[in-house]
Amino acid sequence: MIALMDDELSWESLSTDHFASDMINFRTVPERNDGEEQFMVSLDSILPDDLLEKILSFLPVASIVRATSVCRRWRDIVRSRRFLWANKSPQKPWYFMFTCNDAAAGYAYDPIFRKWYNVGLPCIEKSNWFIASSCGLVCFMDYDSRSRIFVCNPITRDSVKLLEPPGAKFPDYSTLTISVDRSSYDYTVAVAKSKQIPGDFLQWDFSIHMYDSKSRNWITSIEEVFMGWRGGDDSVICNGILYCLVHSTGILGSSNFRHSLIIYDLAARSSRTSLMHDSIPAPCSLTCGRLMNLKERLVMVGGIAKNERPDIIRGIGIWELYDNKEWREVARMPHKFFQGFGEFDDVFASSGTDGLIYIQSYGATALLVFDMSQKQWRWSVKCPVTKRFPLQLFTGFTFEPRLEVGP
Repeated sequence: MIALMDDELSWESLSTDHFASDMINFRTVPERNDGEEQFMVSLDSILPDDLLEKILSFLPVASIVRATSVCRRWRDIVRSRRFLWANKSPQKPWYFMFTCNDAAAGYAYDPIFRKWYNVGLPCIEKSNWFIASSCGLVCFMDYDSRSRIFVCNPITRDSVKLLEPPGAKFPDYSTLTISVDRSSYDYTVAVAKSKQIPGDFLQWDFSIHMYDSKSRNWITSIEEVFMGWRGGDDSVICNGILYCLVHSTGILGSSNFRHSLIIYDLAARSSRTSLMHDSIPAPCSLTCGRLMNLKERLVMVGGIAKNERPDIIRGIGIWELYDNKEWREVARMPHKFFQGFGEFDDVFASSGTDGLIYIQSYGATALLVFDMSQKQWRWSVKCPVTKRFPLQLFTGFTFEPRLEVGP
């Protein structure tokens, strides 16, 4: 069930489950001039399915969801496999904001209409689960056992539970990412696990496990032992390459920065050298670094830490990786927007896909949007939820609103 918020004052129901039972094709309309009655024919009754389908395909996703409630015929056209999604205008990614510490409740922000939708997510039970998205599909992994993984379409609510991934049980650190083929809609899920070797503060087991939707099976792609480094909690697939952020344990004292990026070619499914040997250092001392696939360009958002206080950030930067060799700064959040979040510590949420990046503080519902193509910063419309108690936290993720993709 989806409800639409208009300027925080009115709500309008959007639903894919409720449909009108009958369509009235004719109605009488009094003619005010001469008092006679005329019969008016509904345009819907004379349009063939292919023309009606083409008209509907040009609507934004939110309007299409609402259109399915008009009548059974419209519902069947939208849900049909032949629906003309190729003619649709580009849909900008939405941002789902969790507004409850325990439950997975929240609202999704539509940057086209600049409105918030009350969206109920399938499968996920708590807001602290691992989440990744690609091309309309969202992948969830539970935080406790890290063995329950689901793939769903949050708009249609179609979902599937994957087999339990191999590798270490209850790893200390994990990452989750998904990549969808935009032509076939087949998808790959990657889980990276990191677990400290018992009794050894220096060595960490690291492994990568891949799920293929065509074979519906997992394979363990690589297993390695890191010295002085451990896996993190963020990864992304971009152009067939898996990128994972890793963290220095600080024990060896040989790293100037706390983060580094490891690169793994999914097609090769092997590495001639150690993953750490070819790793790329972070552009600066970062906090809360997040990796994003923006139109097959690898982008990272991170808080720039103060030199004397690495737990406090003095700004937020955006970088793009070029030729898998060097980071180039794309933008830095202007100070007026940085101040708009209020007091920042070292944690904030950021997520992006296509050409948009969303950034928010864990302690507030303020949401800032950065457009990569226009290099423009803009606040979203205010979220309908207000902070009710001091320790209430907010986070979220980005996904593409699509109706034609299924798990």
